[in-house]
Amino acid sequence: MNKVKLAIVGCGFISDIHEKVFSELKDKIEVVGTCDVELEKARKMADFLGAEHAVTDYKDLFPHADAFLVALPHFLHYPVGMDIINAGKHCLMEKPLALTEEECLTMTHAADEKGVKLMIGYIMRFHPMITELKRIIDEKVYGNFYQMSIWTEQYTWLPEGHWLAMAKPSGGGQFYTHGCHYVDLLLWLMGKPIKGAHMGTRLCTEWVELEGTSNAIFEFEDGRLAYHFGTWGTKGTRHSYAMHIMFEDGMVECCLNEGKMWLHQTKDLSNYSEVSDEAQLIFTCEETSHLPKYEIDYFADCVLNDVRPMCDGNGALQGNRVIWRMYEAEKRNIVADLSGLGLDDEWDKKGLDKLPPTQGFVKP
Repeated sequence: MNKVKLAIVGCGFISDIHEKVFSELKDKIEVVGTCDVELEKARKMADFLGAEHAVTDYKDLFPHADAFLVALPHFLHYPVGMDIINAGKHCLMEKPLALTEEECLTMTHAADEKGVKLMIGYIMRFHPMITELKRIIDEKVYGNFYQMSIWTEQYTWLPEGHWLAMAKPSGGGQFYTHGCHYVDLLLWLMGKPIKGAHMGTRLCTEWVELEGTSNAIFEFEDGRLAYHFGTWGTKGTRHSYAMHIMFEDGMVECCLNEGKMWLHQTKDLSNYSEVSDEAQLIFTCEETSHLPKYEIDYFADCVLNDVRPMCDGNGALQGNRVIWRMYEAEKRNIVADLSGLGLDDEWDKKGLDKLPPTQGFVKP
């Protein structure tokens, strides 16, 4: 196989992003077909990408494609994904993988049994700044790190009755449908989770059935802490999309939207009341609005070289379980026990979406 013959299922706003990147990946990907329930959308994208087939039933693309990119509402991920996998096709599924633990387990096992690649679209792992941050952490460039704070602040509004606004078809609120990106990052960068707590609100985001604003705190192994704040209600922001990582020898600030990474250090610690913060630009990247390029490029390499994707089904399931346990703990007014949900922990059994018999950690 010299190129991946790719079909796109779902030509809505997510795929509007995808269509901007395929011209740069022509050496390894050929888009052979598009599918949408609105044929005109499928035809428009097919014309833009030079795809031969535009259909309303994705099964009509099985004879033409090796792999499928699925950009559909969350509640369709499982049935469509299973059809694709059972047809022996590779699948790049937009996050989240599915809506229940059983669906995630079934889909992951099916992909392994069929010998196809199942990758989940956790796009932030492929941000050039995040890959550089992973190197800094792994190589302890600024010593050990002990705190990571993440802000994702945006304005989102959808009309009443939209599937993303409703709990059942979307699977959750802001924390599940968008925060899952950053739970995945935390598991990847920080290791094994120990415990966590979540609080969410609909205040100023009443269009969503569950929380439109989310606050989550985590404890990881070796005493490392993390915080994630996400909101769909932003009408003004300082951080937008940003991360602060506290190291022994300074703080690294990732301005994700700007494509800039800064190192902040205080030279004279003897009189900290007079802070002398010297900021040094240590990394820059362009094309931050074209992140799908890196993700899709990696997926194509996995297919062409027969490599298991790092954002695979079992890893995505562990991230989902973290969120599900934290949702459950929030309802019970306790701190969630997240033990056993690391990316390298045992994942292949049912019931890990629930809090263990310890009942979590009771809040004082």
